Amino acid sequence: MASSVDADGKSRVASFPLRLLSLPPKSPLAPYEEEQDESAEKEANPLLPIRSNGDQLKGDDDEDWERAYEASEKVVIAEDDATDGEGDGSTLPPFSWKKLWLFTGPGFLMSIAFLDPGNLEGDLQAGATAGYSLLWLLVWATAMGLLIQMLSARLGVATGRHLAELCREEYPRWARLALWFMAEVAMIGADIQEVIGSAIAIKILSRGVLPLWAGVVITAMDCFIFLFLENYGVRKLEAFFAVLIITMASSFAWMFKEAQPSEKELLIGILVPKLGSKTIRQAVGVVGCVIMPHNVFLHSALVQSRKIDPNKKSHVREALRYYSIESTVALIVSLSINLFVTTVFAKGFYGTKEAENIGLENAGKFLQDRYGGGLFPILYIWGIGLLAAGQSSTITGTYAGQFIMGGFLNLPLKKWIRSLITRSFAIVPTITVALFFDASDSGLDILNQWLNVLQSVQIPFALIPLITLVSKEQVMGVFKIGHATQIVTWIVAALLIIINGYLLLEFFSSEVHGLLLGSFFSVVIAVYTIFVVYLILHGGDLSTRLALGLRRRFWQDQNYICNNL
Repeated sequence: MASSVDADGKSRVASFPLRLLSLPPKSPLAPYEEEQDESAEKEANPLLPIRSNGDQLKGDDDEDWERAYEASEKVVIAEDDATDGEGDGSTLPPFSWKKLWLFTGPGFLMSIAFLDPGNLEGDLQAGATAGYSLLWLLVWATAMGLLIQMLSARLGVATGRHLAELCREEYPRWARLALWFMAEVAMIGADIQEVIGSAIAIKILSRGVLPLWAGVVITAMDCFIFLFLENYGVRKLEAFFAVLIITMASSFAWMFKEAQPSEKELLIGILVPKLGSKTIRQAVGVVGCVIMPHNVFLHSALVQSRKIDPNKKSHVREALRYYSIESTVALIVSLSINLFVTTVFAKGFYGTKEAENIGLENAGKFLQDRYGGGLFPILYIWGIGLLAAGQSSTITGTYAGQFIMGGFLNLPLKKWIRSLITRSFAIVPTITVALFFDASDSGLDILNQWLNVLQSVQIPFALIPLITLVSKEQVMGVFKIGHATQIVTWIVAALLIIINGYLLLEFFSSEVHGLLLGSFFSVVIAVYTIFVVYLILHGGDLSTRLALGLRRRFWQDQNYICNNL
């Protein structure tokens, strides 16, 4: 070790030329303090998100950034001049039914993902094979979904950006491209289910005249309906979806009335948790169906359809209040519809020989055989509800695909081009599936089950970035979630990841055979696990505190060595 002697005769240690080992000019904690100072400078305006290179986003003035909505497209919310610019923003204006009406819309569009054909198939199979015993799980899965969607809305309102845009800024290029790819895979899986569901409904309502592939082609044209309605404004589009939700609710409520399930068993199923070894797969499917990856991206963009200034605390707090109310009501409606479907099939098919064979394709026929015709045959009531579910979910899927592509890739494309690209990603494999499975009911049902598995496996790639971002003060400012909320959301995320692990193990045990195929999937799972761990550690409070703690301890040790030499 090099040393020198100064005027007072004391020996001093010479500085090493290495950057990490060089002594700090002021104190051993100087790098830590400098980081704190830089963080304070970046948080001078805590309501604006920060780019990965340290620059703050400037809201609508950032011309190079792809926006979810142009300023002219946003719904104007009446402002309360009395609260504008006064105080610290902690005081909210009085509740207004008019404002709640103006904020109503995004939550109901988000709730459609809880009602897509994949969810309906999970509901009917859960009811047929498990009876009323999984209703409690459906309620809790919806509650978990509400928590996640409220975090997504919080992110969009507080930052003025949606999740895909912020992921583009938060992660390095390779990670954001991987996240984009995973989101697109989840979108394709969801779209196949939704389009097939609509095609089955068209086949039912046409009395079999139109085959499955023809229904797929008809459903694929819905992106043009979406574009047509979007030209007339956000509120017209939301009104169209409201009609579809009312159609679903009316159809399945009619079925519920026709079936007349036991009210006592329904209440017990909701309040008393019960899970048997034979119903684990259906239980996992219920959770996997309710929480959809693309829906997390979608909701953070939908809330930006209202004109809210993210730089004014009172505006953000007010928007979060109304969006929370609206999202809660929307998911209560979707939960009611899911309960209708589950209880109808629990009453009609639980404990019967048909229970193991029932699926989306043959559900209408089984319903007709069990409950008969009546004034309006239940087969066609089911078909109308299924068509509304399929059409609404395919259009919202196209919507979500636009935001995902625009946010991750920042492509300045016209909306009709992006809709066409988004629809093309899913329609080609969907037509292939329709041609292959047109005459095979059981094969189509098995495919739908594994598409649910595919989407469930993708959940961490939307959920972990969401929790990471809403927990960061650099991104959320004063609207960062608290430690208690972080703990709850990470518990939910851990539960979902454990469920994913169960699904993968079941897939291996039942579908993967042979050394070569087993080795390939082992590598895939290893890469999957490493990426999930990376997302958990990247930028979160845990990894940041660990890094700062290690760096602080390093400088403390250096100071101790210097003082004792």
